[in-house]
Amino acid sequence: MLTIILQYSLSPQFTPALKRLIDSAVVEKIFIVHNGDYNGLFLKCEAVKMDPFTSGKSLNWLLSRIKTKYFILLSHAQDIKINQADLLRMLNVAEQTGAGLTYADYYDSKSGNRYEHPLNEYQLGSIRDNFDFGHLLLFCSSAVKRALKRYGKIEHVDMAGLYDLRLKVTIDHRVFHIQEYLYSKAKAEVRGSGEKIFDYVDPSKHRIQKEMELIATKHLKRIGAYLKPRFRKVPSYTLPFPVEASVVIPVRNRLNTIAEAVKSVLEQKTDFSLNCIVIDNYSTDGTTQLLQHIAEKNEMVKHQIPPRTDLGIGGCWNEALFSPHCGRYIVQLDSDDLYSRPEALQIIIDEFHRNNYAMVIGSYQLVNLKLEEIPPGIIDHKEWTPGNGRNNALRINGLGAPRAFNTALLRELGGIPNVSYGEDYAVALRISHQYQIGRIFEPLYLCRRWDGNTDAGLSIETTNRNDHYKDTLRTIEILSRQQAQGNVR
Repeated sequence: MLTIILQYSLSPQFTPALKRLIDSAVVEKIFIVHNGDYNGLFLKCEAVKMDPFTSGKSLNWLLSRIKTKYFILLSHAQDIKINQADLLRMLNVAEQTGAGLTYADYYDSKSGNRYEHPLNEYQLGSIRDNFDFGHLLLFCSSAVKRALKRYGKIEHVDMAGLYDLRLKVTIDHRVFHIQEYLYSKAKAEVRGSGEKIFDYVDPSKHRIQKEMELIATKHLKRIGAYLKPRFRKVPSYTLPFPVEASVVIPVRNRLNTIAEAVKSVLEQKTDFSLNCIVIDNYSTDGTTQLLQHIAEKNEMVKHQIPPRTDLGIGGCWNEALFSPHCGRYIVQLDSDDLYSRPEALQIIIDEFHRNNYAMVIGSYQLVNLKLEEIPPGIIDHKEWTPGNGRNNALRINGLGAPRAFNTALLRELGGIPNVSYGEDYAVALRISHQYQIGRIFEPLYLCRRWDGNTDAGLSIETTNRNDHYKDTLRTIEILSRQQAQGNVR
């Protein structure tokens, strides 16, 4: 019933893993993809010298030669342990559900210990190229053939071939997630969540990212969710504002960094009026008293404690947004970060004045607590283009910082979701649906990375919850686009 496609590895564990698969009665054929360094001869196996199976050319060749009802794409085969019963379980579930793509939870194995690695449910908005299916993807061969016949063969790409395949299959076929731990993988990733979040803006991966953007854009066109580069004009609001711009700092328990953050606002040199609204979300470490002292000495600082005790970062933003102190433009600053230069706010507001944008996003530099640059350095999101930025935004996990908004428009749109992760992404997607976002590609902001960052060292459960939320935001945006264009599926 089953063909397996895997990549050869020089690891001494490769051959034992391969033999376990050969011994399985449900496995009929195994394609071993290699670059010329493999010469093994085993029953059921065919060694194929070609590019990795992320390549469109390689995938098209392999798919044309599959004769079984199902096939598995297996990454890191040398580190995977799965028995015949679990392979049968995956095949039976695929049969029962009629899924085009089936995947399962697994265990991470490290130093003799086993850790559960649950995965997220796939949904319409799970179109990011780093969606975690685990290391074993089971495809229905007939579903793949139908998808490729309807939507075309895999694109001629080097690294985005598998991404193209799964997007085409998932348009018309069910994706089923088996919430059972059906295999184990050794050598779990050792990098923390705070490091991995910057993978997609690594300059060395620019060519790969352009491939992924091409695939994602074509997918959005197929499902009726692509937006052409036509934008609404931002309304001319006549509301009076107390100042031209307000910097908003939501804070909870940042005694060691908040004073420097506020100071970086007060040191800004501008030709417009400015204030700093600090929303103190019930700090318990002395942050409140410190902010009271700063506000007493400088009338530019507006220290507010919200009446509600259940606010996330987005809810704190709304406290500032709808405050009578809020300026015509509202600009972000996190409580452990700094503006990189005294002209940062002037550059941002000038961009609004020149182009009447609904939102402006700058660039930032990653630094440690000593303000020394750390990899990958400057995060400028140069993948953004005026013509396709809002479509590509559905593929990636963020749009950058610092973020600034037209206050009246943001109020009209209902403000920001009351969550503490993805709130900025949510509002950026909402705005970009109709309005143009301005970009500044020079660093204006120092993003300090340390163990206290809210996205550092997250558990797999928290990471999954965050990723699921952003996938849900993408689902909402895609459905909104489809409805607007009369393409509801």
